[in-house]
Amino acid sequence: MAPADPAPSTPPAAPAPPVVLTAPPALAPLLARGALLSPFRRPRPDAAFPRTRLVLPGLRIDPARLAAYERVCGFPTGAEALPPTYPHVLGFPLAMRLMSGRDFPLPLLGLVHTSIGITRHRPLPATGTYELSVRVEALAPHRRGTEAAVVTEVRDGGDVVWESRSTYLARHRTSGRPAAHREERAPHEPLPAVAEWRPAGDVGRRYGAVSGDRNPIHLHPLTARLFGFPRTVAHGMWTVARCLAAHGTPDAAVVRADFRAPVLLPGTVTYAARGGRFELRGAGGRVHLTGDVRPV
Repeated sequence: MAPADPAPSTPPAAPAPPVVLTAPPALAPLLARGALLSPFRRPRPDAAFPRTRLVLPGLRIDPARLAAYERVCGFPTGAEALPPTYPHVLGFPLAMRLMSGRDFPLPLLGLVHTSIGITRHRPLPATGTYELSVRVEALAPHRRGTEAAVVTEVRDGGDVVWESRSTYLARHRTSGRPAAHREERAPHEPLPAVAEWRPAGDVGRRYGAVSGDRNPIHLHPLTARLFGFPRTVAHGMWTVARCLAAHGTPDAAVVRADFRAPVLLPGTVTYAARGGRFELRGAGGRVHLTGDVRPV
């Protein structure tokens, strides 16, 4: 699962008029619909995908939910600005509406979050009112299947103040040849250890409660085993948020994180960092997450 920024496999189509929402979509029916449609998906990188851009104006932050997110991820509570990863949580229901739709070609069940790139142009006050938008940008071939890129933007007064690009992998049989546009990242020397963390077995349930991401692999060992995992699996976005809480982020920053291997719960992981780079390692030096932070 070493993702790279995918390039569109088809020429970009003319943008469709935005669909303006009056409230965040309810997640439970979207997840149920995506689960029901998943067995009928036949993913391939040249498939058609929804060009809709969902827009949610007038978004305000729920202080109680924000504080719960800060606690589970290790950010200080009561800060004036949102944590750098929190807008991803705000955009998650809109992304789920797109990826659970009948016109989305990849199965929602088993979809793996492989990377995220975040640009924060300035701090976002927790008391602000924002416009949120989400769209599917592209499909691209991956050596293990097909990847979708989902773009989320947060605007304040018409200006983009935060944006992200996530890639999600649907695993399926391929020719085994890496896509020509992919660039293999040069291996780095292991970063020096900074701290040892012991995430508890309920981290997946706690993060799922504040993020809305209640994928069965994160909630209970029994449901995780149904998908081939020996124990509950931590959310990838929890791991990167936990690392950024320890690392710190400039007011205007670019963040990149690649999710390389799942973190099983409960467990022991090593947080390592030097300069703008960070990583999360498990037993035997297995790398779960690599990332970097740099100022804009």
